[in-house]
Amino acid sequence: MTDLADRLSPDKVKLGVCCTLWWNDDFPTIDAGISFGQAVSEMALAGFQGCSIGHKYPSDSAELKAALDLRGLRVSEPWTSTYFTVGKMRQKTIAAFEETLAHIKALGGAELVVAEFGASSHLLPVDVFANRPVFTNAQWDALTSGLDELGKIACSAGMKLSYHHHMGTGVMTRADIDRLMASTDPDLVHLLLDTGHMAFAGDDPLDLARAYADRIGHVHMKSIRPEVVSRVREEGLSFQEGVELGVFTVPGDGAIDFRPILEVLADAEYEGWLVVEAEQDPNKAVPLEYAKKARSYLADVLGW
Repeated sequence: MTDLADRLSPDKVKLGVCCTLWWNDDFPTIDAGISFGQAVSEMALAGFQGCSIGHKYPSDSAELKAALDLRGLRVSEPWTSTYFTVGKMRQKTIAAFEETLAHIKALGGAELVVAEFGASSHLLPVDVFANRPVFTNAQWDALTSGLDELGKIACSAGMKLSYHHHMGTGVMTRADIDRLMASTDPDLVHLLLDTGHMAFAGDDPLDLARAYADRIGHVHMKSIRPEVVSRVREEGLSFQEGVELGVFTVPGDGAIDFRPILEVLADAEYEGWLVVEAEQDPNKAVPLEYAKKARSYLADVLGW
């Protein structure tokens, strides 16, 4: 047993895993043909309590809940892309969010994750760093006011909204995150700490955790391979090329030490999901092997 075992105990935090170990929702060609049923069975076998939602999952809430219940899994979060920074998309963004909220509520979930993808470079075959958007003041205002509105909708439904900073988007760097946090209501908009995306962007995820410990509402734990990050920067590679080269990996298999980050969360009395994620090519990185590797690492660090 470690001190973390008491402060981040199973009654306070839940361990989840993202389906991006098994396939990629952004890039359908990154796929080894693994079915939904196999993926969620392997998540449970690896020792996780929950999972994110992916494109291979049943769209019917009752069908999906039954499949997850059978394996002792819960939904850790859904994903909704927002487009507040582009023209005439505010109402469509809100409608899509409300649809996702209804789906997750039917599944018994209470977490909602969003990221602004207006003009994002991460889906394009271009240099992910050089071509990511830089928002105008008007776009920032549209984004932050829109997020506050989504936060109100979530709160009224008894749910929590967390914002996911992401490579290739207008909220990618620490400076971007600082502006977003300063411009949104802390009671409505929480931070999703994504260790891999922060390190890939060139900033320190531990410093980010310390700065916003009391505002972190959700955590994605993925590590990076620094040599691949350097190659993406130096060669002007796309986000997809970085993923295919193995820029991300699971905790316990990369450059990020998660113990001090978890210590920060414990000091802040964090309660919620700790979700393992690694956007990898399942043809190169066997998903169950990496899921078990991550779970073993977390067992060692957390003490359970």
